[in-house]
Amino acid sequence: MEKLLFEAPLIKPLNAGMPGKFGLKPAIKAFEHIEGVAIVDLLQQYGSPLYVISEKKIRETAQKAYKAFSTRYPKVQFAWSYKTNYLDAVCRVFHQEGAWAEVVSGMEYDKALANGVEGSKIIFNGPGKSKEELQKAIANRSLIHIDHFDELFMLIELSQQSEIRPRVAIRVNLDSGIYPKWDRFGFNFENGEAWEALNRIMLCGTLDLMGLHTHIGTYVMSRDAYRIAATKLSELAVGIAEKYQHHLQYIDLGGGFASANKLKGAYYAGVDTAPSFGDYADAISSGLINSRLDPMNMPLLILETGRALIDEAGFIAGTVLANKRLSDGRRAMVLDIGVNLLFTSFWYDHEIVPAVKTSDFTEDTTIYGPLCMNIDVIRAAIDFPVLKKGDPVVIKSTGAYNMTQWLQFINLRPSIVMIDTRGEPRLIREKETLDTMSERERIPDHLKMKGKE
Repeated sequence: MEKLLFEAPLIKPLNAGMPGKFGLKPAIKAFEHIEGVAIVDLLQQYGSPLYVISEKKIRETAQKAYKAFSTRYPKVQFAWSYKTNYLDAVCRVFHQEGAWAEVVSGMEYDKALANGVEGSKIIFNGPGKSKEELQKAIANRSLIHIDHFDELFMLIELSQQSEIRPRVAIRVNLDSGIYPKWDRFGFNFENGEAWEALNRIMLCGTLDLMGLHTHIGTYVMSRDAYRIAATKLSELAVGIAEKYQHHLQYIDLGGGFASANKLKGAYYAGVDTAPSFGDYADAISSGLINSRLDPMNMPLLILETGRALIDEAGFIAGTVLANKRLSDGRRAMVLDIGVNLLFTSFWYDHEIVPAVKTSDFTEDTTIYGPLCMNIDVIRAAIDFPVLKKGDPVVIKSTGAYNMTQWLQFINLRPSIVMIDTRGEPRLIREKETLDTMSERERIPDHLKMKGKE
């Protein structure tokens, strides 16, 4: 008979709270497998901590999103947001599902080309495009979304020197009811700046105006904000058609859809409050089809969804390093997963669960990472089971931004595994080594130690 784990006695006040419609809150259940693969086996094989991505979940979510929009609007195209997660394996899954590439830097642009995306199916966003990057995008016939007048003037100059006409759109910022307004990017709708940019493009004679683009924010919970944005872009498109007899090929509504993660300070989890793809599709398609757009020349609807497509497909598995008591008597637990690997913990209360069976006893716990810095807090307060040193845990819905905004700070970055659609783990990024970290460094001669270099 296996010896039971010893649990030290503790006096804990009962605070059951108000029962919901289904009774009191159940005990926290262990989450032991990802797509049928035991988490303890993954940690043993690839090390701890470990990023895990579900290819099956990516494909299911991408297909669900496309179905929601394509059943409500006749012409739909998704473009994968590279900044959300630009691991090549992840990008290629989305491209196999039919997505174009949406990039915001020269580095991301080159990754998209290397991943086999045709230049004409790359959308180049962002405020910091260089002259050389614009020249490359022109040569590849990519869709260049102009962010400001300085970029517009540079493009006009380049177009006068090129045999290929640049294919362009403008990014429009507008009041959709979301505050604070994202007016840092693009040309403003309300003050007429967007119209001035459009007039300059149409009158210069060397640029091909293909579409309009807006991105109203991030983790947007308001469906009506998208309806307003779609309506305003439609009015711009109608104005262009009336003034220049020019029908735009597409309207790009960007991204910003909420995922199932729970924002800090929110009462309910995102899985209970975030609009569905169908909700967003209803609002956007309503703004387009009820506008004055010519029904015989309806534009292609482009969506640059990132977070909502990948968040739930990502996990971080790790290990308990220590348990301790804080000065006020509260329990604290230290994991080998820090904010350097879970950057989104600064704005999400991520769901953290044990990856091994535990007792039903829980306690108010602060969960820290391993970094030697006071802000390395994964969860400030969570009712969590008692785990011992070496026990595995898993943090859910970590697929968006954590693998692009991660930091090589104090610790090396770990391996990343993708579980394919057959349930086979595939290593898609090797963990870093000291050589990985140091290979770009150079030591001046006067600092070299004899016999050590």
